[in-house]
Amino acid sequence: MGVKHKVLVSDDVSENGIEILRKSPVLEVDVKIGLKKEELIKIVGDYEGLIIRSATKVTADVISAAKNLKVVGRAGAGVDNVDIAVASKRGIAVENTPGGNTVTTGEHTFALICSLARNIPQGTASTKAGKWDRKLIGVELLGKTLGVVGIGRVGSVVVKRAQGFQMHCIAFDPFISAEKAAEIGVELVSLDELYKRADFISVHSPLTEETKHMISAKQFAMMKSGVRIVNCARGGIIKEDDLAEAIKSGKVGGAALDVFEQEPPSADNPLLQLSQVICTPHLGASTNEAQENVAIAIAHQVVAFFEDGVIMNAVNVPDVDPEVLKKIKPYLSLAEKLGKFVSHVGGKGVREIEVATSGELAEVDMKPLATSALKGFLSHFAGDDVNFVNAPFVAKERGIDVKTSVSKKAINYAGLLTINVKTDEGENTISGTIFGKEDARITSINGIHIEAVPEGNMLMFTNVDKPGVIGALGTYLGQKGINIGQFHLGRSAPLKDAISIVNVDSELDKSVVEGVVKIPNMLKAWAIKL
Repeated sequence: MGVKHKVLVSDDVSENGIEILRKSPVLEVDVKIGLKKEELIKIVGDYEGLIIRSATKVTADVISAAKNLKVVGRAGAGVDNVDIAVASKRGIAVENTPGGNTVTTGEHTFALICSLARNIPQGTASTKAGKWDRKLIGVELLGKTLGVVGIGRVGSVVVKRAQGFQMHCIAFDPFISAEKAAEIGVELVSLDELYKRADFISVHSPLTEETKHMISAKQFAMMKSGVRIVNCARGGIIKEDDLAEAIKSGKVGGAALDVFEQEPPSADNPLLQLSQVICTPHLGASTNEAQENVAIAIAHQVVAFFEDGVIMNAVNVPDVDPEVLKKIKPYLSLAEKLGKFVSHVGGKGVREIEVATSGELAEVDMKPLATSALKGFLSHFAGDDVNFVNAPFVAKERGIDVKTSVSKKAINYAGLLTINVKTDEGENTISGTIFGKEDARITSINGIHIEAVPEGNMLMFTNVDKPGVIGALGTYLGQKGINIGQFHLGRSAPLKDAISIVNVDSELDKSVVEGVVKIPNMLKAWAIKL
């Protein structure tokens, strides 16, 4: 046997998973848990594989020092502790284990719902303190309305358990069809309606630019008095200061939190001072079964990577033959970007996604291109639970029909990729191409020709094609301190509807987008980050 591949396990992973690694004849395994960033940077250059959970932060600095690193294996689903963009540029595969802790997280969520309803932690603390506080009056779950924000895998587990308690379940999820929602047994509603009707609200969304602080003072004001909030998804989705104020005012009856914006939360976090708040230290995935599942899964994946060259559950590398990959790699990236872009502007109740190719792309396998487009589209709301391997299955779970088509007709580009999304509210189409070797461009949106660069922070808007709109927008963005990098225009016909895509140098928050829509003759606006 030749030189072995060195693998570092830097977080607490089940011993059974480590044993699988050690049994591989091609691997040399070191387990070093609790390394500080400086310590990790000092030694990571010796390793070709790195296995982590959530504690190790694989930052750009760490990746820069990892001169020989080929694969990062995450025992779990979330990869927000890995700089995916930098890893991708370096050609490092980042693999995760989606689904390994789905039931565990769903059960923890429902345990918190029950604890919140019946004041179980408060009663435990009171009794152990020598008190006998019979005034801790709870509420029944029977007949209550549970609002679930995001009914992917974990959200669906929570719904099933709530139905067992005879709760009425309503849900918001723009990427699920009405038929699939009916099959699960939930009523699809808008976010505003969910906030107004729910007695309990459970959040199951990834943390993105769009979902950060999506529940804050404005949303709390819509809710029923006494509503109870549960978050086992990601810290930062709920604005913590606003939640604390809503609890103090009596608007919110209580909250159960497994995640915080800063982990661990600081001692002066106002939520920790409130008796109506119950919390756990990010234990959603912490059961023996879940930790065993994800450790064994990632161990097998890393062994397969080094023994057979097989990439499994990669969040940044599709499973494509190396020779084919060389030819279509720029288009794979384009497909993912176009999918993510159109997910921001599409309507609710996604029914069908069609990925079409023409020109030189008509000669290549459609499957990896369609999967890349699906991953980009679904990651907007499914987050780290979707990757290049499971994207088709996630789409199927959500009742989305996926189609592909190929045309060999002559076109104005060497190769053209088009994504069409049909929803309960209509449809949206986006096309793009590659100029040169890897210069990506959006070429049209909903039939309107436009040439735009799909990268970074972007503002897209539609408007009535009248004088003064662009000038007013430039003035407004300038007042907000937002610098314009590139400005791209398109229109269906003079003085009719127009569309613009603006590349800007800083992130656009919701308030900026709301201000854009208020400009005269402006129709709609979206903030997009690629």
